Amino acid sequence: MTEKRPLTVVCLATFEKGQELIRECRRQGCHVLLLTPEHLREADWPRDSIDECFYMPDDFSLEAIITSLSYLARTRPLDRIVPLDDFDVETAAALREHFRLPGMGGTTARYFRDKLAMRLKARDGGILVPEFVHILNHDAIREFTRRVAPPWMLKPRSEASAVGISKVCDADELWPLLEELGDRQSFYLLEQFIPGEIFHVDAIVSEREVVFSAAHLYGAPPMEVAHEGGVFMTRTVPRASADAQALAVLNRDLVETLGLVRGVTHTEFIKSREDGRFYFLETAARVGGANIAEVIEAATGINLWAEWAKIELAGEHGRYEVPPHREDYSGIVITLARQEWPDTSHYDDPEIVWRLNKRHHVGLLVASHDPHRVEWLLQQYTCRFLEDFNARLPSPDKPTS
Repeated sequence: MTEKRPLTVVCLATFEKGQELIRECRRQGCHVLLLTPEHLREADWPRDSIDECFYMPDDFSLEAIITSLSYLARTRPLDRIVPLDDFDVETAAALREHFRLPGMGGTTARYFRDKLAMRLKARDGGILVPEFVHILNHDAIREFTRRVAPPWMLKPRSEASAVGISKVCDADELWPLLEELGDRQSFYLLEQFIPGEIFHVDAIVSEREVVFSAAHLYGAPPMEVAHEGGVFMTRTVPRASADAQALAVLNRDLVETLGLVRGVTHTEFIKSREDGRFYFLETAARVGGANIAEVIEAATGINLWAEWAKIELAGEHGRYEVPPHREDYSGIVITLARQEWPDTSHYDDPEIVWRLNKRHHVGLLVASHDPHRVEWLLQQYTCRFLEDFNARLPSPDKPTS
């Protein structure tokens, strides 16, 4: 009988993240290749879990990546391609289709990268979305601005997080912004601004079924923190609450509508202050940023990076089961710090389970059986962070992590 060889996994990493996915691939006995930009050569990769690292120029094209991997494939089998960041999702899909490998292809990937595509698909599936218009036909844009009261959100279709988003107060402000975009206009959409609380649901999907999900509520909206500074916060929504139950159903319906077969998702919804209904904002087929994976692990013991690796390796012929997990509560607060390495030793509550270690940043993660205790601690830390550490920097045009 021929001995089964280890799977070879190519990890695409535009940014430094996904270390636990890489470690899990190694724990599963895989041969791991890392493909990452040259400027991340010295990043904190788990090198004892990586067999080969390949570094590419920052402006490496898809065709160049295909050529490079095709050369590697002459002497190494390629079995899986896994993107570690939002910006790698479409690249990974194109590579899978070129090499005919298991995993999400280009059509489905667009629903998890292109804000216009995901809104159209969700709306067609009966899911509430804010009113929007593609920045394409100017008559259609004028009709939208007459029909939908400002303010509006001008959003790039394929950036991540709050990058490139502008709040527009009236038509006089809008048209000069569109002129500045020039021939890039069709890469944007204009969306109704809905005041309300923003939630995120992070999920594991196996064979089209959501097998695990966790709902969390942000403090200030992420866009507001990115553009205006302040403290980023998110915490677990009480599981028995009406909000948590409604979000679980809505997220399940969304995953079914968008057609994801297997993987992880990070999805944002807003609960309208005016009508109390949830509206779909955006989704991604990846682990959430801003240490959301650590927040979920602190409450449940589930590490989304590791579970993602297991699902990808199982592929279309495998079987995946969610491991036993807790149902505690957790939350995190993070802000820019004016100190290079801020000292948080005077924050000594026993619920603190993790501290951020990053230059000019400060962050604390708390966990408890009691959601009210988590909420109280986070509110206290938010006020104290503003006094002890907070610094503001201009929001980046491009994401930095």
